[in-house]
Amino acid sequence: MAIFRSQPSKRIINGNEIVTSDSSVVTNKIYKTDGEYVIVIKDVDFCELTLDENTTDHVVIKSLTHVLVKTDKLIDGEYNEVELDKGSCVEFKYIGGDWYILSSDGLKNS
Repeated sequence: MAIFRSQPSKRIINGNEIVTSDSSVVTNKIYKTDGEYVIVIKDVDFCELTLDENTTDHVVIKSLTHVLVKTDKLIDGEYNEVELDKGSCVEFKYIGGDWYILSSDGLKNS
């Protein structure tokens, strides 16, 4: 399995400077966000993706497979995880200690 990343750049996330890529293509079964704006998940039957608020405060996830998005914080003040089906695209934003879904064209089984 592999992770393909775009050109690295410096960003400030929650007061910390990190070097990250704007986008990643993930084909791993387990992945933790690393400051990307866009993550495309494909070529794997299932992926467990963890939202990391230490490196990421805003991310769009395009799922071309079944994805379980997890966090140790709450999502929309209610959920610890959400499931994305193949073809889903969901935008997450970390605000005030919780993750929020800003937009979704296919949130499934939350």
